[in-house]
Amino acid sequence: MLTLPTTFTVSLSKVMKELSLSVLYMPEDPEKIMINSTDVNRPGLELNRFYDYYDTSRILIFGNAETAFLNSLSTQDRRQVLDELFSKHPPAAIIARSLQPTPEMLAAVTEHRVPLLSTADTTSSLVAALVAFMNVELAPRITRHGVLVEVYGEGILLVGDSGVGKSETAIELIKRGHRLIADDAVEIRRVSAKSLVGQAPENIRHFIELRGIGIINARRIFGMASVKLTEKIDIVINLEIWDNQKVYDRMGLENEYTEILGIKVPVLTIPVKPGRNLAVIIEVAAMNNRQKKMGYNAATELLASLGMDIDTLQEEDKTLKLDL
Repeated sequence: MLTLPTTFTVSLSKVMKELSLSVLYMPEDPEKIMINSTDVNRPGLELNRFYDYYDTSRILIFGNAETAFLNSLSTQDRRQVLDELFSKHPPAAIIARSLQPTPEMLAAVTEHRVPLLSTADTTSSLVAALVAFMNVELAPRITRHGVLVEVYGEGILLVGDSGVGKSETAIELIKRGHRLIADDAVEIRRVSAKSLVGQAPENIRHFIELRGIGIINARRIFGMASVKLTEKIDIVINLEIWDNQKVYDRMGLENEYTEILGIKVPVLTIPVKPGRNLAVIIEVAAMNNRQKKMGYNAATELLASLGMDIDTLQEEDKTLKLDL
């Protein structure tokens, strides 16, 4: 099992490229400046020299309010406040609305070697975009064996033993107009308390291994419309060889889940045997999952029309332990 670090970093150059930030002062190569906090700081209390809960790992954001407060100070007070603030060595500072930095700010960042950047965006837009980007880049993550595809807008993670037919099923789904995100290795990130996003490691992106054929590039064979860089994970489908001794769910009343990075994800177990068109079954599973999220369940409607008590037949949610 692959063990990954519990904390991650992102380079300042990647942040600058994502948010289209311009440079006012850069003490060194931004590729070497690493950021490890998803939060940002608008230094209101800090400009009043209150540092009890100040986190030096956060990027500083200066907007209209902060700039107006600094301009209200005398030159000497402004110099002292900014010198004390940047002496804490935050990873970077960004000025919103293309506001001009004061000479005292330029002097302070130069003395303490703190990158100073600028953007034309409003402060609220800058904070929202920066936090959203950092939440993805610094999200907890794991890499697991499987295939991730998008079917009718649903992110489906196919898992199962090696050789059960995951890649072959993905090829059939691509031929039917759906999209591939990752084959063999899926990097899963927890981007929020309820959301998981999967993608392929960059060095194997768009490649699929097919036994008997070898490695193919799905993007080059099927076109750009057949692939996607990232996708949320809505459902896990466990493919397993048909077991005649096992009783499979035939009603859809049992709700099975698996936990990935602490988030419960619905699981379907689909038995594999000759004659079963897995691609069509997965398409139906995707549409059925969308219906359930919208509040409709065909099984409960059928039982209600037959006059049966649904509560007595419906079982409690089960947690299924998969090799993820």
